Amino acid sequence: MNLPRLSLLPTFVRELTSSQTLPREPEPDAIMDDAHQVAAFSETGRKESTLAASYLFHTARASQVIQGCRRVIDLGCGPATQLLQIAALNPDTEFIGVDMSEEMLRHARKHVAEAGIENVSFRTGDITRLDQFESHSIDGVISTVSLHHLPTLGHLEACFREISRVLTPDGAIYLADFGRLKSLKSVIFFAYMNRDRDSHQLLLDYERSLRAAFLLADFERLAPQLPESVAVFSTFKVPLLIVLKTPDRPLPESKIRALNDARQNLNPRFRHDLDDMRVFFRLGGLGNDLFR
Repeated sequence: MNLPRLSLLPTFVRELTSSQTLPREPEPDAIMDDAHQVAAFSETGRKESTLAASYLFHTARASQVIQGCRRVIDLGCGPATQLLQIAALNPDTEFIGVDMSEEMLRHARKHVAEAGIENVSFRTGDITRLDQFESHSIDGVISTVSLHHLPTLGHLEACFREISRVLTPDGAIYLADFGRLKSLKSVIFFAYMNRDRDSHQLLLDYERSLRAAFLLADFERLAPQLPESVAVFSTFKVPLLIVLKTPDRPLPESKIRALNDARQNLNPRFRHDLDDMRVFFRLGGLGNDLFR
C-alpha cells in the first residue's frame, strides 16, 4: 500500500460494488521445496523490500498477543524471517517453527545460526495434524500469511481444531493472512503495485497467494473452532488482510520503544506502507496501535 491512497479508490469502488466472482485457486504446490524458488523467497525476505512493513506490523501485533507466553509455535514458518524478528523482540519466550518443507527449514536453521538467536527451534510437520504436540501444552500459536497455502477449506478447519487442542486454556492466538478479493483486476492491481522495486518471483508469488486466499466469511464461519476470545479483524471495507487474535496483553515500555525505533529506521517508503496498514486496520476496528 505504498501508492497514494487516492490510487486505491478505483479498486475500492470495484470491490465494494461487485459480487463475489473470483473463485479460489489453490496454489499448485502447497509445499515449496524447489531449492531455487525457496532460496529466492528466503533472500528476498531478508533484504530491504516491501515485505519490511508487513514484517514489522505483524511483529508488533503478534508480540502484543503473546506477551508472557512461555512456549509459542509458528505454523507455516517458512524460512523464519518473520519468526526471527518476533523471537528477537521476545527473548524470554521459546518459539518452535513448524513447516512441511525441509528446504524451507534448512534456510530457517541457517538464518537462526547467523542471527545468533537461541530461543527458536524447528520441527517438520503438517499444521493440520500437530501430532508432535500434546494437548494443552502450548501457550501461544502464531501464523503469518501461511494459511492460504492449505489446499482446502477443510484443511483450514482441521488446522483450527488442532490449534484449539494444543493450546492451554488461556492460550494466545495471532493468525494473519490474505483475504480473497472479488475481482481478478483487484488481484492484479495489488499483486503488481510494487513492480518497480520487487522481484518478478516475489510479485508472482503474491499473485498466486491472493488467488489462493480464503474468504473473510470463511474465517468468520470457522472462528468458533477457536477459543471464544478470538476476534476477527480485516482491513477497512476491502479484506485484503485478515487477522484473528485473542486480546492484547500490555507490553513492557522497552519493547514499545524498540518497535518504534524499528519503524523510524525503515526506509521512508516502507514506513509509509506500514502506516497505511495501520490506518486500514484501525478503520477496520483493530485498536491498541503501539506505533507513535
